[in-house]
Amino acid sequence: MKSMHRELENFQLQKGWEISQDGAGKSTESLLLNHMLLTTEIAEIAEELRRMLNIAYEMKEEGVEGEKAFQLAKEEVAEDIGKEIADSIAYLCKFATFFQRDIEQDIRNKLNEINTRTKPNLQKRMKEEVK
Repeated sequence: MKSMHRELENFQLQKGWEISQDGAGKSTESLLLNHMLLTTEIAEIAEELRRMLNIAYEMKEEGVEGEKAFQLAKEEVAEDIGKEIADSIAYLCKFATFFQRDIEQDIRNKLNEINTRTKPNLQKRMKEEVK
């Protein structure tokens, strides 16, 4: 992840696509623009998911078995959704760069936080299910 983050950071710098660090005004404008662009990419992922579900539905209506229709629809959108995921990750890396964040460490910290807060609940449910 770190090497991909560095690669994206260098690519964005070469293209002049980084979030501005030129004072509060320019940074604010750049942050808001990049936030808008990120949300657009996330919406494009949602659009591909919608397209996949529509394809699967249409196939089922034409008599294709449900699981088969789902798999074929998934294959149909896989490349396009991959592009949208890549765009989204690139924007997230811009934010990580701007805030000088180590994405790998942030993910590890988040996973640990989730594990810490969900373990007691899981253990409690497991005990209740055994009863």
